[in-house]
Amino acid sequence: MAGIAAAPEKPLTARPRGRLRPLSRVPYLVVGLYLLVALLGPLLIDYDPVHTSLEDRLLSPGSETSTGGTAWFGTDGLGRDVLAQIVYGARTSVLIGVSTVAISCLVGVALGAFAGYFRGGVDAVLARVFDILLAFPAILLAIVIAGAFERSVLLVVVALSATGWITFARVTRGVALSIRERPWVDAARVLGVPGRTILVRHVLPFTAGPIVALATLEFALVVLAEAGLSFLGIGLPPSTVSWGQTIANGKEFLEPQWWISTLPGIALSLLIINVGILGDQLTARYRRGRTD
Repeated sequence: MAGIAAAPEKPLTARPRGRLRPLSRVPYLVVGLYLLVALLGPLLIDYDPVHTSLEDRLLSPGSETSTGGTAWFGTDGLGRDVLAQIVYGARTSVLIGVSTVAISCLVGVALGAFAGYFRGGVDAVLARVFDILLAFPAILLAIVIAGAFERSVLLVVVALSATGWITFARVTRGVALSIRERPWVDAARVLGVPGRTILVRHVLPFTAGPIVALATLEFALVVLAEAGLSFLGIGLPPSTVSWGQTIANGKEFLEPQWWISTLPGIALSLLIINVGILGDQLTARYRRGRTD
């Protein structure tokens, strides 16, 4: 009837946010577990990568060692415990990943923000540097640097940071180019606020969202690149445990002693996948925040 107001229609579908929340927290839990293992694991597990026991070589997972202990993940061709190598490898990966991302972030954000806000010759020079460095594959340049000097943790960090800062600089430059045209920045210029103060107080805070999301993704790439360098034998010295070295040590035992390469490979894959998912979630959250 015309005199009766129609009831408002209910939406046919509702976004099941509550159901997705527990699953979306899984990457946080996994990454947190890896960080906990990297920090506390070496304190609980005694391991010497140099002095090995040949009596315990190629033990299957769960076997008893010559000292009466249990090799839960088995041993490799030199009698080294695979579980201990995974734990110590987590510490190495986290250390190199955090150090490389921190250096790349500091250099890239500083250069990108300065060039994007002040423009001029600095921006033109930085753009040409981008073009030159991007002409070389990042991993190829890292291999050249790592292979030219004596192996060490510092060398791997420097080799991976040589091109890692470019992505941070490009993202920061794009944000700075956009923010510098905003009304509050123009108002600060009219009031006579120095350019450096405007850059620090009114421009850099807006780079936090995309930089955090980018840093998460770059961390996964750095961990994978470090494992690749160590697998090739040009990354870390033998005294430093790395997942890439452990995987390489099991190449000749892939069929009978599968655990030597498989278990560290699974640990590496789980970390890369969950960090990547975490980075995608942070990126989506940043983009959704900009559109809201």
